[in-house]
Amino acid sequence: MEFSGQIIRAISNTFDSAIHGISYVTVFYLISVAIAVVVVFGERKDPSRSLAWLMILFLIPYLGIILYLLFSQNMTRKKIFSLTKHEDMIIGSELRHQMIQVKNDEFPFARPEMKKWKDMILLHQSYARALFSQDNKIEIYTNGQAKFENLFKAIEEAKETIHVMYFIIKNDEMGNAFMDLLTKKVQEGVTVRLLADSTGSSKLWSSSLNKFREAGGRCASFFPPVLKILNLKVNYRNHRKMVIIDGKIAYLGGFNVGNAYVDRSNKFGHWRDTHLKLEGSCVQDINARFILDWRFAHKEEEELPLSEAYAEPAVAAGTTGIQIVASGPDSGREEILHGYLKMISNAKKNIYIQTPYFVPDNSLQEALRNAIYSGVDVRIMIPNQPDHPFVYWATYSYVGDLLEAGARVYTYEGGFLHAKTICVDGEAASVGSANFDIRSFRLSFEANAFIYDAEEAVKMEKIFEEDILHSRELTIRDYRKRSWKIKFKESFSRLFSELL
Repeated sequence: MEFSGQIIRAISNTFDSAIHGISYVTVFYLISVAIAVVVVFGERKDPSRSLAWLMILFLIPYLGIILYLLFSQNMTRKKIFSLTKHEDMIIGSELRHQMIQVKNDEFPFARPEMKKWKDMILLHQSYARALFSQDNKIEIYTNGQAKFENLFKAIEEAKETIHVMYFIIKNDEMGNAFMDLLTKKVQEGVTVRLLADSTGSSKLWSSSLNKFREAGGRCASFFPPVLKILNLKVNYRNHRKMVIIDGKIAYLGGFNVGNAYVDRSNKFGHWRDTHLKLEGSCVQDINARFILDWRFAHKEEEELPLSEAYAEPAVAAGTTGIQIVASGPDSGREEILHGYLKMISNAKKNIYIQTPYFVPDNSLQEALRNAIYSGVDVRIMIPNQPDHPFVYWATYSYVGDLLEAGARVYTYEGGFLHAKTICVDGEAASVGSANFDIRSFRLSFEANAFIYDAEEAVKMEKIFEEDILHSRELTIRDYRKRSWKIKFKESFSRLFSELL
């Protein structure tokens, strides 16, 4: 120990001598330069994103270094969701079989609109490895109270397994009721696995889980902090919201768990969101997504085979075509973004978008402009109030650009709009956890259902049109009249939009 201490002291003295006479400001700038070299030559980020980081590093080197360490880790080289060779072979074989049929016009589509969108189906198969199924049934929920009443009833009726993944589970009245119900099902002998994001559900990891754990419930935290007060993966969060019951029923969409989502919060008032209840083969794909997330987060448990998701043949529930598309920073492929781009480029009549955050990259913004100039009716609905000010003012800036191009923009006045939906031509739609922003596309782990069904797409169009009745249209004249303060907020927020 004494010898080790001498070595440490010698190294320390050498380091002190090396930096003697160099100011702390110089040291910080040298560190910033080193990080800048990594940003430009090592990580090969998008140029605009690299420029944003370089500006932060050199304008505010002290804070910039900390922000970089917290928010700019490169996940693309880390394959955190791995398949065994056997699993990869099984899924790959089914995908190849589907792709060959779709390419050769041999796939027996149940509805004509599915065949019209076969190029997008093929895109998701080849790029996102998303299986296509057309024996599904969906129910759309836009009200938290109705969604949770149905979910609680389904959990009550569960016989074998309940798999739960939420970004946020609040430690409040609603969150505690949810945890009590899961604990009750564990006591009845049902296997319950609970996966929650460690940042979004930070207040859950305390007394709320004790009863659940003591009863035998299994729980895991996604990317938990190494230090309690500091999480170095603050940017990479699991934003997915899904519940799978007995492998036969699934819920997927935008609602988290807490008082705010059932209109018990004075801050936002009515919470307007969109969530799906799904039955059919797509439930197996959602369950497979959960299993991959669970295996990564719950490292102490024996490996949960992906085959469990496909252990029994799915029960046909309808004729709706669905693909479950997941994306995350680990792949670097921005799979959901590419799905949105394909929908927009295929649009002939209309595009309806609802999102709380509209911070698109250049490709998405240009695709929407092209659609507008091609005569497509593009309508975008955003909240009328911010829950994240910087993101809100960046959103205002980007919708302003599209207003100039001819889009119609609405601010929802009936509460807080949190829905993440896109509907195209009354034929195809997407609902899930991904916002129309760079963070969702590049930094968060997301999951969306891409739906090919005219009947369901028209339902979503009507929901959008009903929401217009509770909205104010933002006209180009109104937008041009905004104050210099708002213009400043927009410009400042947009400057850092690549990092929001």
